[in-house]
Amino acid sequence: MTALRYLHLLAMAFFVGGQLMLVAAVLPSLRTEAARPQLRAIARRFGWGTLIAIAILVATGIPLASEFGRWSDGVLHAKLALVAAVAGLTVWHMRRPGLHALEAAVFVGSLAIVWLGVSLAH
Repeated sequence: MTALRYLHLLAMAFFVGGQLMLVAAVLPSLRTEAARPQLRAIARRFGWGTLIAIAILVATGIPLASEFGRWSDGVLHAKLALVAAVAGLTVWHMRRPGLHALEAAVFVGSLAIVWLGVSLAH
């Protein structure tokens, strides 16, 4: 179980930590027209990494929820609904990178997922 929890937290750290890095450092530094191709490449690459992280989160979260008897927990249901929504928003954003509201929605949704995950862990 420790290995599953470790992988779950590592994927979460990539997922949310990467978003924090993009929001705090990358986006403000590369918001010029000349840097737009680099920004798109970074965002697309991170988007694919995010989808892999979500897959790892699902693959590790299922046995963790089973082990700790969480399947009937409403907090888990809300977290899973947000995970599905954020995954969909991530794909949509990868296809339509100009829709900046999607960036904000993915970021806020991700923070909410972490909040719910912390709530489930205690």
